[in-house]
Amino acid sequence: MERRTYIHELENWPKFRWDTDRLVEPLATVRHWQGRLIGCMEALGFDLRQEAVLRTLTSDVVKSSEIEGEKLEAEQVRSSIARRLGMDVGALKLADRHVEGIVEMMLDATGHYDQALTAERLFAWHAALFPTGRSGMTKIRVGAWRDDGTGPMEVVSGPIGRERVHFTASLAARLGQEMTAFLDWFNRPADIDEVLKAGLGHLWFVTIHPFDDGNGRIARAIADMTLARSEKTSQRFYSMSTQIRQERTAYYDILEHTQKGTMDVTPWMEWFLGCLGRAIDGAHEILGAVLAKARFWESVRGMPLNDRQRLVLNRLLDGFEGKLTTSKYATLAKCSQDTALRDILPLVERGILVRGPEGGRSTSYALAEAYQPDEGRTEGGTKL
Repeated sequence: MERRTYIHELENWPKFRWDTDRLVEPLATVRHWQGRLIGCMEALGFDLRQEAVLRTLTSDVVKSSEIEGEKLEAEQVRSSIARRLGMDVGALKLADRHVEGIVEMMLDATGHYDQALTAERLFAWHAALFPTGRSGMTKIRVGAWRDDGTGPMEVVSGPIGRERVHFTASLAARLGQEMTAFLDWFNRPADIDEVLKAGLGHLWFVTIHPFDDGNGRIARAIADMTLARSEKTSQRFYSMSTQIRQERTAYYDILEHTQKGTMDVTPWMEWFLGCLGRAIDGAHEILGAVLAKARFWESVRGMPLNDRQRLVLNRLLDGFEGKLTTSKYATLAKCSQDTALRDILPLVERGILVRGPEGGRSTSYALAEAYQPDEGRTEGGTKL
C-alpha cells in the first residue's frame, strides 16, 4: 500500500492556512476564560497565588513526561519547583538531576517568555532533559539536531512492541533550514493572536521533530511559552500538558490526521483551542484545593499543633498519595512510630483526621470530609 504524503513533504510547506471564521468564536471564548482566570487568581493574594502556581507547574511537568511514557515522582518535582520559586513547603524529597533538568527547562520557557527562542536555547533545554546523554539505555545526540543515523525519525505512541507510527518527520538533512524558518517565524512580532501562534508553533515544531528524543516535551514548552506571552505573565494557573495527558488518544489522532492532510490546519487549531479551554476550565480544581487549604489553616488557627503535625497535615492537603499510617507519618516527620501515634491521636480527637476501618499496625488515617478540597468552587461559590 502506497504511503500518503506528509504535510512537510508538500510543495507549499510550511505555508499553513486555516478558516478564520471557524476559529473566531472558540478563540474569543478561550480569551475570555483566560481573562477571568487571571483576574480570579490575582484576587487571591500573593501566598495563595504562589501555591496555585506551584500546583500547576508540578502537574504540568509530571503530566508532560507521562505523555511520553515517563513517570516522575511528584514530590521531587514539587520540591524542585518550590526551591526555584523561593517557597518554603516543608521537608520534601530532594530532586534528582533528571527532574531538576525538566523543571529548569519549563521554568525557563515560561519565566523568560519574552526572550528570543534560539537554537542555542533549544539545545540547552534538550541537554537539561537528558543530563546523562541517554534516553533510557540508548545513547542519543544531546544539544544538537538529530542525524538520522539509525534511520528516519518516526513519531510513535503506545507500549514497546505495540507502537503505533503516526508519521515520519522531516529528513535530518533539512533540519538546518527547517529550524531556521521556524525560529525566524517564532521570533517575529506576531501577526496572529498569540494563542493561535501557540497552537501553530506546537504543531510546526512537532512536525519537524528536530531532536532524537524529547520533542513532545519541548513542543509543549514552546506552546506554554507562547501562552505566557499571550497573557503577559510568567505565572501559570492552568496546564495544557495535564489536559493533553487526559486526552492523549485524541491528541495523537488529530496530530496524525493533520500530518497526513493538507496545509489547511483548521481541525488542528480547533482541537488546540478546545483543549486549551478545557485546561483553563480544569484550573478550578487547583483553585478549589488552594482555597480549601487556606480555609483549613484558618479553621485550626487556635489549635495547638506542633511542627511535625503541621508538616504532615500540609502533605495531606497537598494531595498525599496512598493512606497515612503511623509508619508513613514517622517517615515524613522523621520521628519514631510511638511519637507519630501520639501526634495522630489528638488530631483524631479534634476531628481533623478520621481513622480507617483497619486495625492494628495497618490502621490508616485521612483528613476529615469537612477538610477535603471543595473542587470547582471559587470564594464566591461559583465555578470558573
